[in-house]
Amino acid sequence: MTDDPRLQRRQPEVLDEIQLADQNPDFRIDLERVRFSPYFSRLSAVTQVISQAGASPLIHNRLTHSIKVTAVARAIAVTVDDTLVGTTPALSPDISPGGCDAVVVQAAASAHDLGHPPFGHLGENVLNRIARDTLGLRDGFEGNAQTYRILTVLDVCDGASAGLNLTAAVRAAVAKYPWTPQMEGLTFDRDRVYDSTDIPRGIKREGDAIVARKYSAYFLEQDDLIEARASAPALKPWEQSLECSVMDIADDIAYSIHDVDDFYRAGILSQVAVSREFKGWIENSAALRLFAAPELEVEGIRNHAGEGIEALRRRIHRDDPWIADDDAFADAVAVVSEDLVEGLLSTVFDGSIAAERRLSSFTSRWIAHFERSIVAAPPDTPRTGIITLNRRAWHEVKVLKFVHKHFILNRPDIAMYQRGLSQVLVSLVSAFSDWLEDDYDRKRVPRRLIEMVDLATVGYQRLAAERPYLLDDTSPASLRRLGHGRGVIDYVASLSDGQAIAVAEALNGRTDRLWDIGQSL
Repeated sequence: MTDDPRLQRRQPEVLDEIQLADQNPDFRIDLERVRFSPYFSRLSAVTQVISQAGASPLIHNRLTHSIKVTAVARAIAVTVDDTLVGTTPALSPDISPGGCDAVVVQAAASAHDLGHPPFGHLGENVLNRIARDTLGLRDGFEGNAQTYRILTVLDVCDGASAGLNLTAAVRAAVAKYPWTPQMEGLTFDRDRVYDSTDIPRGIKREGDAIVARKYSAYFLEQDDLIEARASAPALKPWEQSLECSVMDIADDIAYSIHDVDDFYRAGILSQVAVSREFKGWIENSAALRLFAAPELEVEGIRNHAGEGIEALRRRIHRDDPWIADDDAFADAVAVVSEDLVEGLLSTVFDGSIAAERRLSSFTSRWIAHFERSIVAAPPDTPRTGIITLNRRAWHEVKVLKFVHKHFILNRPDIAMYQRGLSQVLVSLVSAFSDWLEDDYDRKRVPRRLIEMVDLATVGYQRLAAERPYLLDDTSPASLRRLGHGRGVIDYVASLSDGQAIAVAEALNGRTDRLWDIGQSL
């Protein structure tokens, strides 16, 4: 056993001679365990934003996204360790022992999307609603928390009884929102009116309540998360580890650039519509600032070009006053307009080598620019990590992400398709829940589902003994019900997009791939 808290694993292991010969063997073992995981392979068949089947095989899925996030994260980690570590109190050895380890960052970046269910963020929202409203799970469903549950409980590796048995440093680096829905360790005064800067990302005030909308662990894994973060005891309760902060920024960078890449390839990003919006704001920003707030609040009900960008500017001031800057915002709109709207989008993507070269030049240029724009974050700023993008680059990422949200995610045809996919998940959870309660046919429930139910039930029994205040009811019947609910959610969330659709058809008696489905269960 090592004395370094960052290397601690929940279950003791003995490394072999080959592993010990490597530099940083513990962290490299973690990286290999993530990359050899079937949950990691599964990401190749999980939607990033739009389905490959409906667009092109070159569209990003969760696996290609994760691979590229890892590449960006490693480049940033090397820069941070060489130039920023030790330059501010937040980057001192007390806060970030061991500096910024590039292998820890790569492991966290590779793992960060393991918990995404079928159909991307749509699936996450649907499963959260079902978990809370139908199954009575107070901690719902959250992709980041599901990632942590996979790493610590659901996945398997040789030599550990549960999970991948990763080091504390890697587990802490995965926790982008290092709390549970209970927000233990975070204290908020109900009578105080908080500025947005005082509340971490992922936590919102809703009426008199302060609610965690994002979190990195369910109640079942709370003790594990606390133990992992103990490896860096100087971190504030809301603060990401340094490696986590690097991974988080890399995810934002890749997301903002690769979505534009996808929509350009698919031919669904209209240069005319995007140009109208950007020119409308650039030419009329002064007038748009005079609009009453309600006129800009409702998506899809906007009558003037530029209103969407103006609404974005106002949201930035409302949510992130710590960095909001109108000059930086205007510069970001101008440079994105020039390089993306009047540059890349002015020529239709036709699959030619010339088109690929234009797109490659665009993505490479922006990613390199963002990688060079990393700075130490202002101290005591819960809305950001230990490091962040400089003011100009931060606003550029916001504007790039606006493009895909405003012009793609709000399209009626995509909304219609997503509503159909949501019904697939609803039917799966309902069908498997009913099957588990069927006294006549329960013995034929897929074995993997039974195993997941058993794991969850044992977890709730432990939680009832150690932290009963987290449960509304600790009776055996209630714990069994919670175990069934969490087990079903774990099972459905572990399916790929194609598996989810095929299994839903099979459960409704409609399939021509029965034996293939049976093998996948």
